[in-house]
Amino acid sequence: MDYTRFFSDDVPSFMRSPVREIFRKVDLASIYSFAGGYPDASTFPLGEMEGLTRRVVEKYGARALQYGGTQGVPELREAISQRYGVPVDHIQITTSSQQGIDVCARVFLNPGDVVLTTNPAYLGALQSFKAYRAAVHRLPLEEVSTPGESTPKSRSFSGAICHPRAKFIYIVPDFCNPSGITMTLEERQALVDFARREDLLIVEDSPYRELRYSGSDIPTIYSMAPERTLHLGSFSKIFAPGFRLGWIIAEPALLEQIFVCKQALDLCPPVFDQYLAAEFLSSGALDRNLSKSIGLYRDKRDYLLSLLEKYMPSGVSWTHPDGGLFLWVTLPEDVDTVAMYDSALAAGVAYVAGSFFYLDGSHRNTMRLNFSFLARERMEAGVKLLASEIRKAVSGSQLIDSQFIAENKSAKNDDLFSGSH
Repeated sequence: MDYTRFFSDDVPSFMRSPVREIFRKVDLASIYSFAGGYPDASTFPLGEMEGLTRRVVEKYGARALQYGGTQGVPELREAISQRYGVPVDHIQITTSSQQGIDVCARVFLNPGDVVLTTNPAYLGALQSFKAYRAAVHRLPLEEVSTPGESTPKSRSFSGAICHPRAKFIYIVPDFCNPSGITMTLEERQALVDFARREDLLIVEDSPYRELRYSGSDIPTIYSMAPERTLHLGSFSKIFAPGFRLGWIIAEPALLEQIFVCKQALDLCPPVFDQYLAAEFLSSGALDRNLSKSIGLYRDKRDYLLSLLEKYMPSGVSWTHPDGGLFLWVTLPEDVDTVAMYDSALAAGVAYVAGSFFYLDGSHRNTMRLNFSFLARERMEAGVKLLASEIRKAVSGSQLIDSQFIAENKSAKNDDLFSGSH
């Protein structure tokens, strides 16, 4: 039976996630995976869960198993309010921060509207924007940092011309997924000035902000422009992703429309999970767990950087993130990380090709590596395998180039003898 006529006009705009496709094909435990954004399972607070669960049941009883308010349970909103110093009525709980991205797209975008973002950009956000048939354009920056560089160039909006149908800017300012780069204070101020000048909203996606391993905290964009910023947070990286909980901090007038939209999506976020998260925050367990997680991830980041330095061939560079879960690798221009992926996966190592994060599918010589998921004791073998696959790809591209030069030279000689010159 042909089901095509039943599908909506939005369906052709849906993008498949290459990361999720990897997970469908292979057992992550059987390979060296630098691909997904999975946290290290040892950071999950298993030792706290029994006590947290008991307290929730004793304190809230059947309320914890009942439907809740669309905005989220008051206890969790109050805990977030106290932690981040924002009014309770500026907080909307979401079923994951991915839903936060999606609900912003659903509420603010018409088909043909424009979202401005970095290039490369978080793939999950691109999927959401394109699903609503929006156009995604690169932020009109005068200088853009190259993801393969350790030190970003300065980025300026002075003199930039904004697209007339632009609605909002989407940005991951802290330890960006995929590049690992963090926006400086000056860049954030320039972004805010640009948004105010062009009357744009800003969707500040900040799931990694609490995972800083070096350097100093930089103010959120929300703190600099609360009147036009929707700040998205997540428990997935600081508690556990299985709870599927996040939040939006924004002006109540913006949240009201998101509240109405969410009623149609899921009625309310998971209630029992919210009470667990509230207890996790208010009891101090989050800060205890976060301290452990930061120590673990700092060590894994540093170890992966040392392995790349040790094993990667010349001509390969990478970012040095101050936090988050990812770093960005740039290979010689004639290496295609999409083309080499199948052979790498067959050899037992996975990454995400960087071109999937680019708005035009370019920069096929880049890749994103995750350092949080793979066990430390397996990292060296995984990097050695990846470096070996890269060397093969580099050698293959050089062989192709030399063959092309030889064939070109032969063709030119034939032309000379034929009198065509």
